[in-house]
Amino acid sequence: MAQKILKTDKIVIFADNREFASRVVKELARLDCIVKPKQLEVGDYILSERVCAERKTAQDFLGSVFDQRIFAQLRDLKDSFEKPLLVIEGQNLYSERNVHPNSVRGALACIAIDYGIPILWTESPEETAALLYWIARREQVEEEKCLAIRGQKKTVTLKEQQEFLVAGLPGVNTKRAKRLLEKLGTPEKVFRASEERLKKVDGIGDVMAKNLRKILTENYEK
Repeated sequence: MAQKILKTDKIVIFADNREFASRVVKELARLDCIVKPKQLEVGDYILSERVCAERKTAQDFLGSVFDQRIFAQLRDLKDSFEKPLLVIEGQNLYSERNVHPNSVRGALACIAIDYGIPILWTESPEETAALLYWIARREQVEEEKCLAIRGQKKTVTLKEQQEFLVAGLPGVNTKRAKRLLEKLGTPEKVFRASEERLKKVDGIGDVMAKNLRKILTENYEK
């Protein structure tokens, strides 16, 4: 249940405790708004009862793509707020790490298309702060949306946990995970399936099937 906050004469933005020492919060404090620290379970900045933003530097974003953390974070954000946003801060996303640009483009496409979350780009913490402020101003003044503390993680169903588990395999997105589970029944059967059985699932080709079997069966090197 969202906790309603009474309107004030100033814009109010809730910032996650982990963000409170950042240059973004310091810059927000210089603007005509009140920034309040809050331990948020999802997102970094609550801008209104319906808008919450997840902020990532370019380096943080790439790291979260590699360990798949970003997708879980954005799923929780989308489940908790009507209008979730992803803000990526940095001048060049492709120069932060030695990674093929298509991998980055694929992640961005997944976020924008599959998750339906707008991606906003800024070059500096100062620009991020200005963007967050004007979104909050638009919501709280022009749209008259009350500010609310929300963001408790939605209870995850068994089905969602199974999809998340299978989607953690390299090259397997949520859509492929659902197809694998629909075809094979359980995560355990997905992990034990032969190459031939995997290839019978739409979207799983020879190369991916072989790679999945290699990942699931070869010994872990200490």
